[in-house]
Amino acid sequence: MATLTIDRSTKDTSIAVTDDNGHTAGTDLGIWDESTAGPKAPDGLERIVVGIGPGSFAGIRSALAWAIGYALGRKCEVKGIISAAAFAEEGKRVAVIGDARRGKRWIALFDGFSCVKEVFQVDEATLAANIPDGYNVVSPDDARLGDELRTAFGEKYSPAPALSAKALARACQANPALLVDEPLPVYLNPAVRD
Repeated sequence: MATLTIDRSTKDTSIAVTDDNGHTAGTDLGIWDESTAGPKAPDGLERIVVGIGPGSFAGIRSALAWAIGYALGRKCEVKGIISAAAFAEEGKRVAVIGDARRGKRWIALFDGFSCVKEVFQVDEATLAANIPDGYNVVSPDDARLGDELRTAFGEKYSPAPALSAKALARACQANPALLVDEPLPVYLNPAVRD
């Protein structure tokens, strides 16, 4: 199935195309189509997968809006996947940790490509107690959380590489159960009123 995977949960837009044979090509550069304000989709596209966060609320919403609009015209399906799945690895237990702001951290737990526990929040003070034994810790928020996580987890912690749609596509192929029908952004906190 020809699939376009998009992630805009970070400041960098990442795009990957998976062909009918399951081969994924990272296409992070040069396939943005100004006429559709979105990626140049391949002929025969059957599915669009969007990283639903946690992350940039505006980025995730714009990627979903583009995907849903494009899919309506092309009659292809739209699925979501939690963006933290990009850091899952075959044969490894991984806790992905991010900054949820307001003194909270978000966590997603993976055993290989299986999501053991979807995104949940904890207070800064209880972070270490919420990571089970045997899990390595990675974070896409190393700039903000790196020192804290190195102190709390020592050698178990490593900064995550940049989030990529290619890694999300790999997770989708390894475990289609990670895909979400009717995707919505992962909301960590309710909207704040002035």
